[in-house]
Amino acid sequence: MTPEFSRPERIDTIGAGERGVTITAEPAERAALAARFGLLAVDRLEASLSVRREAGGIAVRGRVAADVVQACTVTDEPIPVTIDETVALLFVEERDGGEDDEIELDVGALDTIPYEGGAIDLGEAAAETMALALDPFPRSANAAAVLREAGVLSEDEVKPLNALAALGDLLKNKPS
Repeated sequence: MTPEFSRPERIDTIGAGERGVTITAEPAERAALAARFGLLAVDRLEASLSVRREAGGIAVRGRVAADVVQACTVTDEPIPVTIDETVALLFVEERDGGEDDEIELDVGALDTIPYEGGAIDLGEAAAETMALALDPFPRSANAAAVLREAGVLSEDEVKPLNALAALGDLLKNKPS
């Protein structure tokens, strides 16, 4: 299945020198991505990337920028979000077989993404980067008031040791 925002980059066109690639999602692609990721809207999704061949695979570095609208998990109010994420990926050819080769990664290691065939998909990489940057539990400014009105205590108000504190007071006052 082809992703909603597919921008394949043919492997045979990528050399050892760095090459800049800029991609932008079209309105229909953004609408499909919003549906896929449970967003109210994706108003902008673009990436400025540099692509080059390295010993371990195809290195992709750059930035993904997006403007999206998430729904508050409490009130369903729209929350506009701007995303500006650094990308550092290494596309590695997927191997056949059940071999579990151990790969040592250093501190500066890139996130690895397996690929098969003659291309890597920069659009899908940008879409996944955007999705990973989203707050999984977005809350609007009104969320705390709505929760308080519904009787939900905030973390500051919860005193999980109250029952134990009362027991401690009883033990202190117990005659020996």
